[in-house]
Amino acid sequence: MSDELAGKVAVITGGASGLGEGLVRRFVAEGARVVFGDVDAEGGKALAEELGSAARFLVSDVTDLSQVAALVDTAVGDFGGLHVMVNNAGVSGTMHRRFLDDDLADFDSVLRVNLRAVMAGTRDAARHMADHGGGSIINLTSIGGIQAGGGVQTYRASKAAVIQFTKSVAIELAHYEIRVNAIAPGNIRTAIVRKSAAAEDRERLEEFEAKIRAQMRNDRPLKREGTVDDVAEAALYFATDKSRYVTGTILPIDGGTVAGKVIPRKS
Repeated sequence: MSDELAGKVAVITGGASGLGEGLVRRFVAEGARVVFGDVDAEGGKALAEELGSAARFLVSDVTDLSQVAALVDTAVGDFGGLHVMVNNAGVSGTMHRRFLDDDLADFDSVLRVNLRAVMAGTRDAARHMADHGGGSIINLTSIGGIQAGGGVQTYRASKAAVIQFTKSVAIELAHYEIRVNAIAPGNIRTAIVRKSAAAEDRERLEEFEAKIRAQMRNDRPLKREGTVDDVAEAALYFATDKSRYVTGTILPIDGGTVAGKVIPRKS
């Protein structure tokens, strides 16, 4: 590691596992002091203990906006400032076999986590950054918000909204030297696919996940699997001065999936 974030303070939501854990680990390894939150108290506390004094963990449910604000307040109070805000916490919603079968029962819960918490985290971080020379805000969306497709329609809608919000608020916050960008992961192996399985699929979960992964692989020009580290590398770029002239950008980390359909090679 090269200490690219030495002297920086960051907040990361949803940091106890998956992509969020990867971001926390990478930022600390690069010299940042990190405050991270998650509903997973056990996992979060274990990660913070492992990483030592550079990390602070708060049990945090982003559907409670006061708890989002508390992450920012803790960064400023414990570490003296805030330079990078990563709005990572997200949920998948339930994958139904047909949209006609979707009762929209999870609409409010998905939008509260995937969109409202992103807006609140951006706002709370920007309130501090606006008075302290600017900073970088990184929102996690998904290729599901870029590329149309079947299944998890509420999730897709929420992630598309994050993209439009990111671009719009980037224009407004540029006045304060605050850069706002988004990362759109795709085909990254985390638990989110498993969590999207409807109740009737749970007994065949391994078969369900294998089919989804096979479809993702077939749709992806680059055949190697994407990793959490790939996403962390993109976040590191947005967090550093290397991206000082970049704002309002949506960066897919997806092996080329949203670029277009795979063209079979001629034999």
